[in-house]
Amino acid sequence: MRNIVLLFLLLPAALRAEDGYRLWLRFDKIGDPKIRADYDSRLKNWYSPGASATLDIAARELQTGLEGLLGHAVGESKTAGNAGTIVLATPGQAPPALPGALLARLQKIGKEGFLLCTVRAGNRQFLVIGGGSDVGVLYGVFHFLRLLQTHQSITDLDVESAPKSALRLLNHWDNLDRTVERGYAGASIWDWHRLPDYTDPRYVAYARANASIGINGAALTNVNANALVLRGDYLEKTKALADIFRPYGIRVFLTARFSAPIELGGLPTADPLDPAVQAWWKNKAAEIYGLIPDFGGFVVKANSEGQPGPQHYGRSHAEGANLLARSLAPHGGLVIWRAFVYSNEQPEDRVKQAFSEFDPLDGQFDKNVLIQVKNGPLDFQPREPIHPLLLAGAMPRTPAVLELQITQEYLGQANHLVFLAPMWKEVLATGGHRALDGFAGVSNIGSDRNWTGHLFGQANWYAYGRLAWDDALPAEQIAGEWTRMTFSNDPALVSTLVGLLLGSHETCVDYMAPLGLAHLMATGHHYGPGPWVNDLPRADWNPTYFHRADSLGLGFDRTPNGSNAVGQYPAPLREQYAGRHSCPEKYLLWFHHVGWTERLQSGRTLWEELCRHYTGGANAAAAMRQSWQTLQAKIDPERFAQVSQLLDIQVKEARWWRDACLSYFQTFSKLPFPEGMETPGHPLEVYQHLDYPFAPGIRPRW
Repeated sequence: MRNIVLLFLLLPAALRAEDGYRLWLRFDKIGDPKIRADYDSRLKNWYSPGASATLDIAARELQTGLEGLLGHAVGESKTAGNAGTIVLATPGQAPPALPGALLARLQKIGKEGFLLCTVRAGNRQFLVIGGGSDVGVLYGVFHFLRLLQTHQSITDLDVESAPKSALRLLNHWDNLDRTVERGYAGASIWDWHRLPDYTDPRYVAYARANASIGINGAALTNVNANALVLRGDYLEKTKALADIFRPYGIRVFLTARFSAPIELGGLPTADPLDPAVQAWWKNKAAEIYGLIPDFGGFVVKANSEGQPGPQHYGRSHAEGANLLARSLAPHGGLVIWRAFVYSNEQPEDRVKQAFSEFDPLDGQFDKNVLIQVKNGPLDFQPREPIHPLLLAGAMPRTPAVLELQITQEYLGQANHLVFLAPMWKEVLATGGHRALDGFAGVSNIGSDRNWTGHLFGQANWYAYGRLAWDDALPAEQIAGEWTRMTFSNDPALVSTLVGLLLGSHETCVDYMAPLGLAHLMATGHHYGPGPWVNDLPRADWNPTYFHRADSLGLGFDRTPNGSNAVGQYPAPLREQYAGRHSCPEKYLLWFHHVGWTERLQSGRTLWEELCRHYTGGANAAAAMRQSWQTLQAKIDPERFAQVSQLLDIQVKEARWWRDACLSYFQTFSKLPFPEGMETPGHPLEVYQHLDYPFAPGIRPRW
């Protein structure tokens, strides 16, 4: 099956539709003859000293990539150290030609680390792609090909890299019936009905893509879990996927439904302190590892949004997590316990719930439990301040995984071009954030031919992998890599698209939820604006709960005079956020209720500034479309047409957001629109009565 995928990659580009299926792994012939000739003179053949499934894949990827980029066959050498040879090596499988000092570096780099190094021996010069293990070599091969795809110099090459986080996980919110919660790119790619006997070649392509950016784990099923996936026949299906992923360095994880002992085991309880429940999970873990010896572990959502959990039995999150952790510990498995919880009662302030519940439990979790924390304290909004559980001093004795949402549930879904790396970098650049033990990204992958629905959604998958490997990478570098690998190295194209990508997040924030507003989306599907919604059974499901618009002003007071959510932040952030004039205006209405006529830093009133942001965002979306149109001669017709149509939608919907939100907020401000501003196209009632009953990605109701 892997050979079928590689044969497809070797087909001439003219015989393949340029539809986005190849992602950033496009190894087409380098157009610049000078650059191609320089690479050609240095890269004559390749040598691999040993045989394993992973090293075989690394060698084939290298050969496929070189032959595509250079435009001719590149053969295997029988000996290492010849001039122009690329040598693959690990500490345990290194040819004699490898200098001892280089071998020592490989031994120190870590299992997943890699080294790219030019080596001279007499009049010979060869290039080493070394790894701390076989998978490190594979990562090194993909990075080397990235250098060639982006036209980087390989003269006197000396690159050493190892991941900063051990766990780099994709969370698929995929259901067993192939629907995808918050999925906007078609059905789930996992065909559970036909597994394990039929394995789609797409599974190999998926593994290749993830390995190329260093992702090493895949949680296959939705956090709103179905216990059926732990049944014996479904574990056989999971095994089939694990066997495909293993050579690519990817371990499979499953979501565990806390009530599985009742639903599958016929027990009367799922109480974590009940001996029969403990025995059930212990036996289930042994069954899983008997089939999948490198099984990663369980991802768990418990006592949140109706999911069962230990609190149903008067037990804590720690007692629930430790039940599962002790069943997995003998096998080396992990429990990833999500901190996305909020009370079944109406809370004083929903954004305080996770910190309040989890911080007191620090030190009570077993060593193989990691707490998975969203980037912000609410729910993947277009912009949120950092989650207080991610700051130094919060739960110092408990490992933390940063949860990011790659799928754009609240950012226009697959209709809008929004590059998320700048948003994620805001969190990672916040002063005083704690060291991270892993990353978890909510996948935007589906069965659409281009994988992510919107072609530019691929950039967010790519950016997630690159930042999970090294969170210090600049967003501009990541955008440049993806653009060059996905389209071309044409300077004008690269400059235009990198600028478009880097500005797209701020554009989206401006036309959706500027100045710290949040959760203004229509309910259920979260598609489009709905700031007026106030009739849902829980207060904190309603947008009106979060923006607190009234005749006096706008925003949620989270200072000590309000809910005191700022009290969960350490100094100096606590004082900065609590101060009306020290709080960054991008978070202003998150932390403060501000009067409509109160003046902001610009000298404009809140109402005027709100109108300026919404209008500026809508105008910037139109400018994005215009930038794309200037590239028509530089981009293939199929991809150009697809993105053009989606940008048309984005421009229309940015205006929809602007008009609907400003019309609604004007009912409170009672102020006229600023002079020269184009007024909304319809009365407020028109926007309030729009209905989208079949919008994709709606959470299933079991």
